[in-house]
Amino acid sequence: MLPNSSEAELAHALGGLRVEAVDRRGKYVLLAFEQDRWLTIHRKMSGNILLREADAAPELHTHLEIGFDNRSVLRFVDARKFGRVNLFTSSAGLREFLSDRLGPDSLVDLDAAVLADRLRGRRGRIKPLLLDQAFVAGIGNLYADEALWAARIHPLRAAESLSKVEVRRLAQAIQQVLAAAIDRRGTSFSSSYRDADGLPGENQEFLSAYGRADRPCPRCGKPISRMLIGQRSSHFCAKCQPLRLRRQKLLKPRR
Repeated sequence: MLPNSSEAELAHALGGLRVEAVDRRGKYVLLAFEQDRWLTIHRKMSGNILLREADAAPELHTHLEIGFDNRSVLRFVDARKFGRVNLFTSSAGLREFLSDRLGPDSLVDLDAAVLADRLRGRRGRIKPLLLDQAFVAGIGNLYADEALWAARIHPLRAAESLSKVEVRRLAQAIQQVLAAAIDRRGTSFSSSYRDADGLPGENQEFLSAYGRADRPCPRCGKPISRMLIGQRSSHFCAKCQPLRLRRQKLLKPRR
């Protein structure tokens, strides 16, 4: 879980330093410390980042604790140990690490023009492309389904087939779906996911497509369909999200 450091290196590099900022890039949480030191935390499938009182009993599967002067402690808890914690001793090193892995941030950088440029000339299917963090950072499987449903785009559509109107709808849908989920503290299908205060999310009560196989589409009433795309479960409405095969001129490669 520490691919580029060790426990001793973390303690030596960060001990006694003030946390100056907390940020996010894609699915990475970024902790900025004094002296241009940085810590990134990726929760992966089962990790939680919890803020607790220092005397609170540690949760099972706690792998990292950062104690603060105000007697609080930040814990990274991950039952499956898929999560990753990286240490950087300069912002330049952090930028290089992120730029090698992430495309434009789906909440900060994405708009219709950026998405159209990223899609131009792409021959893959739109759903797997949205899950590629090097294409657009920050979209997970659940939120890709929700955004595609909101934009009325079938998950198997060829990326280059989207029209200008569809690209604009999709860019707006991605940001709206993610922003709404953040307001609702995320999506909790089980007790495994908690926010920083240890509370479950509420977004699961508002999903339109994901996890609703055979239930009525909230828009048209037809049953939601489910299929596997690239070994990932995908949910969509066959009526609201028809599979159009005709290519659009907009997103063909530039000459």
